[in-house]
Order: sequence, then structure tokens, then C-alpha cells
Amino acid sequence: MLQYLKYYLPLFLLVYLVVTFILPSVRVYKKTGINPVTFGKSDSAHDYIGFIMKLLTGLLITAVLLFRVSDTAYEYLAPIKYLQYELIQYIGLFLVHASLVWIIIAQYNMKLSWRIGVDEKNKTDLITTGFFSLSRNPIFLGMILSTVGIFLIIPNVLTFFTMASTYIVIQIQIRLEEEHLLKQHGTNYIEYKNKVRRLL
Repeated sequence: MLQYLKYYLPLFLLVYLVVTFILPSVRVYKKTGINPVTFGKSDSAHDYIGFIMKLLTGLLITAVLLFRVSDTAYEYLAPIKYLQYELIQYIGLFLVHASLVWIIIAQYNMKLSWRIGVDEKNKTDLITTGFFSLSRNPIFLGMILSTVGIFLIIPNVLTFFTMASTYIVIQIQIRLEEEHLLKQHGTNYIEYKNKVRRLL
């Protein structure tokens, strides 16, 4: 199982990033001419969140690559030995695959309104159908579950830190987006917010 994961996990992470970030970005840009990546390089709270998200993604990639290339180097990440069981790894594998499918469907539900960050320049539709009838932030929910899954597959200090930090950063980003949606959609968003929970 361990040897199999050394090859499979980096490949899965690559596919995950391409399918959930690159392809949707290209699709939205081609159909609308709008760059869906709204994070910039200013000193605003919004752009700082974007920077932290990139940093956390890089740390997650680092953890997976160290797991793949060197047992000795991986030991520096302080693996949590008492969580290293096949059953826990299978649970983690289920979570990362389920979350990938969940995110793909949620992005399909969102269609051309999908953005990475808050789009102040272009008005987007308020999506309330599909997975958005179950969760106001299904994509963020999928991202959180993905980090939980990777932590269960390779439990160590770095993947735990990434998992916990991702949850906190996403909670902050959700609140920034809620303020924006309230300004854009007013009472429609308030009614939606009263009906559907923030995550699940």
C-alpha cells in the first residue's frame, strides 16, 4: 500500500490541481474573456488570503513530494506514527476522491460564475441550485475535505498544519465573499443565506 501511494499520490495531486483550478479557469476565460483569478498583489486582506492559499498549496505539494522521493527527508516532517494504518489511509483516499468529484460537480453547478476570490469588477449570478442548495460553499467544503484526506493518507506535522490552516483561511475567505454577495444580491442573498448553511 505504502509503495503504491508513493507513486499514486503525487499523480493524483497533479490531476486534482489541473481539474479543479487550471481547466475551470481556462473554460471561464475562453467563454467570457474574464480572468476568474481575482487575487492580486496588493496589501489588501483579500489579496493576502490569496497569497496564503498559494503558500498552503505549495506546502501540501512539498509534503507529497518528500513522501514520494525520500524516506529520510520525509522523517523531517515528523510523521504521526499512531495514525499510520491502512484503514485510515483508505478513509483518506475515499475523502480525496469524493471531494474531487464533489468539487467538479459544484463547479459545473456554478458555470461561468466560478471565480477564485472576489470579483469586484464583474457581476456574477447567485447560484442556489445543485450542490449550492445543500451548501453555500460546496467548493470550499470540498477543498477542506481534500486536505483532511491527504492528512489521513500521510499524517505528519506539515499536512496537519496545512489542513488546519486551510480551514481557518477558507473560513475568512467565505466571510469576505459573503459581504460581497450581500452587496451584489441584497435580499436575494439574505433569503438564500437563511435557507442554506455555510458549509453543510
